[in-house]
Amino acid sequence: MSTIVATLTTDRARRLRAALTALLAAALAVGAPFYFAPFQVFQLTMVLLYAVALAGLNLLVGFGGQISLGHGAFFAAGAYTAAVMLDRYDTGHLATLPVAAAGCFLLGLGFGVPALRLRGLYLALVTLSFAVFLPPLLKRLEPVTGGSMGLTVDKLRPPAWSGLAEDQWMYFVVLAVTAVALLLARNLLRSRVGRALLALRDNESAAEVMGVRLSLHKTLAFAWSAMFAGVAGCLYTWVIGFVSPDSFSFVLSITLLAGLVVGGLGSLYGPLLGAAFVMYVPSVSQDLSEAAPGVVFGLLIITVMFVAPTGLAGVPGRVLGAVARRLPRTAATATATTASFDRTPEAGSAPDPEAPQPVGAPPRTEKE
Repeated sequence: MSTIVATLTTDRARRLRAALTALLAAALAVGAPFYFAPFQVFQLTMVLLYAVALAGLNLLVGFGGQISLGHGAFFAAGAYTAAVMLDRYDTGHLATLPVAAAGCFLLGLGFGVPALRLRGLYLALVTLSFAVFLPPLLKRLEPVTGGSMGLTVDKLRPPAWSGLAEDQWMYFVVLAVTAVALLLARNLLRSRVGRALLALRDNESAAEVMGVRLSLHKTLAFAWSAMFAGVAGCLYTWVIGFVSPDSFSFVLSITLLAGLVVGGLGSLYGPLLGAAFVMYVPSVSQDLSEAAPGVVFGLLIITVMFVAPTGLAGVPGRVLGAVARRLPRTAATATATTASFDRTPEAGSAPDPEAPQPVGAPPRTEKE
């Protein structure tokens, strides 16, 4: 009975701690655009939309166990879908979001077919090829995409009743979409689909024996991942107001993957931390070395991976684990010291016959 009560108390405390953390994070997120300068609000907005893209990549790589170096191509597909709809068809901004999500979901379904027969480096090369040939293809489709010059569209304007500046309104819109996307990813991972992805990542043969359909869930992993990237690309068009093929080179795909690894694979908070890394570290590298910012960026990645092999999301767990391992040693040392003091003979007690004699003391007799 006591064990059950202790378990319930622990669960209640964990839920209370999670609720308080969520409330604190929500309060900070809502108050941020009123405290920071417009450019800093813009950076926070970019962090949020990158977090959406990394949340989709985390489903595929972190939980699905597959490698993708073409995530930037899905990001570009969502961005160009929104830009073409706004520029060519003069649709509303909100109407572009479901179209970009659905289009990239279907694109991911079609691209998930190679994942059925390829894995590891072979799958990585196929996805990388998609990211490599997409920018030249966008340049060739000049009547639709604007070619090398790209497309310039109107940004999302705040309504008059909001009383917010353009950067603040954009921040809150992207924050709402990001919150829904992260909640969807969390619920998806806790569903039957998420458990199937984890089983496939750990052992495909065992998962197949347990009844998991490999072809279905591998394809769905690519589809969900592409959908999140398309949503992030659509938000990118809203925020920047301009798209061009050079903005979506294969370097973007590699940067997104590096950001996810640095943030933490298989962690629900990893995409947020990785998005902050993707947004802020290149600018910090540029400030530290204008001649070779890529060198500084690479060294920072190596440093983070050396200090936190499981990513930034795993740092608190590593710290708590180190403290927990050290506490028993400290307690054991204190117990041993206390025991040694307890063994000290009290006044009036018989001397220990095995104890050494003081210098100059007379030898003990048999009577003693």
